[in-house]
Amino acid sequence: MTKSIRAMSTSDAVLSRTLKSRHVSMIAIGGIIGAGLFVGSSTAIAQIGPAVVLSYAISGFIILLVMRMLSEMAVATPGVQSFPEFVRLGLGHLGGFMSGWLYWYFWVVVVAIEAIAGARIIHEWLPYSPLWSIGVGLMAILTVVNLMSTRSYGEFEFWFASIKVAAIIVFILVTAAFVFGISTPHSPGFVNLTAHGGFAPMGWAAVLAGAASTIFALCGAEIATIAAAESEEPARVISRMTVTVTFRILVFYILSILMIVAIMPWNTIVPGISPFATTLQAVGLPGAHVVMNSLVLVAVLSCLNSGLYVTSRALFGLARHGDAPQWLVKINDRKVPVRTILVASLFSYVAFGINHFSTDLFSFLINTCGATMLFIYLLLSFAQLKLRAKTEAEAPERLHIKMWFHPYGSYFAIASMLAVLVFMGLSKELAEQLWLSLAVVGVLLLGFWVFRRKTA
Repeated sequence: MTKSIRAMSTSDAVLSRTLKSRHVSMIAIGGIIGAGLFVGSSTAIAQIGPAVVLSYAISGFIILLVMRMLSEMAVATPGVQSFPEFVRLGLGHLGGFMSGWLYWYFWVVVVAIEAIAGARIIHEWLPYSPLWSIGVGLMAILTVVNLMSTRSYGEFEFWFASIKVAAIIVFILVTAAFVFGISTPHSPGFVNLTAHGGFAPMGWAAVLAGAASTIFALCGAEIATIAAAESEEPARVISRMTVTVTFRILVFYILSILMIVAIMPWNTIVPGISPFATTLQAVGLPGAHVVMNSLVLVAVLSCLNSGLYVTSRALFGLARHGDAPQWLVKINDRKVPVRTILVASLFSYVAFGINHFSTDLFSFLINTCGATMLFIYLLLSFAQLKLRAKTEAEAPERLHIKMWFHPYGSYFAIASMLAVLVFMGLSKELAEQLWLSLAVVGVLLLGFWVFRRKTA
């Protein structure tokens, strides 16, 4: 493998362009639909009640605004697709350094989380296999997939995401038939939405605070903009598609959660147990537990696959701009950044190993990325405002796609994200994540200062 890697200068290191639009669309879908929906939604339902549907709607709207900003910048800035690069263009070297490293750190931890989740599911089927060996095996397999070629990653993600989308559509159809009395004469209808303490039993403040936790389940669509840099499709096509795909998946999210709280009394949902499986059991679907475990495994493998991909590209982008060791700016004959993939995989093995020896320390790692994506999205939003002003002044003809209600749409997105962070700080359950994430930001700021002194 080493012999196939050829050294390239920073300006010459160009990744492949072998992904098709179907790959990129499913990469966006795969980034959003994960274990956070199939399992993590149980905690949100138990804490908020039926009004959790509104919490997801609020979070989804914020994500949609962010994706629209990304689309505007992608079309108006030829040759740039990766969103940390937009932050660099809009806010300078520090912004690019911070957004790139925060994004890399976030996904390195996510890869370990997904590997653990997948290992636990397989361990139920193969109880005599050590949990750690299953997790290491999953990461090794998908590392090889990423090393093969960008196209192989795209194909795997296409089929992973296709299965998830098909499963959600079937779930919505089956549960809707139950709710509307088509498949059974004993349907509860929509009584459960208000029968157990009202639609918002924990109060409307809980609905707003709930957006602080549900928004992280909806992060991931921005992966498509990174994949777009390796797509053969024009930026305009990718940008339009990313927003429409994000909207469709948000509809899937909201409809599926609505069906769950309509069928199941919200106070019977147990945090940590898939509400999808519980709902399917209530509907009378045989083998619901096995079906949902299989589906969650697919979702986990999809996120694991995408996590390895995106961490490697984020690190590659940092190295190209001199914010990471230059020996990482290498690609092989298939134009795959082998070294950044291996580094991403290595750090995920370390995080996985930390969990094996100390679950408390691993929980600490998870908490340190609790608000990271919101910080990144905030940087992106401020960059969009600066780049939009610059584009309007220098090349307004490039604004084929525009942010809705500019600049007020951007201001609203920024205010909404700041509000979510405030609610995190006021929440007993989420405050620790906010402060630890801020600590990570502080460490990176210090790292940037040290880095600049060495390179000055």
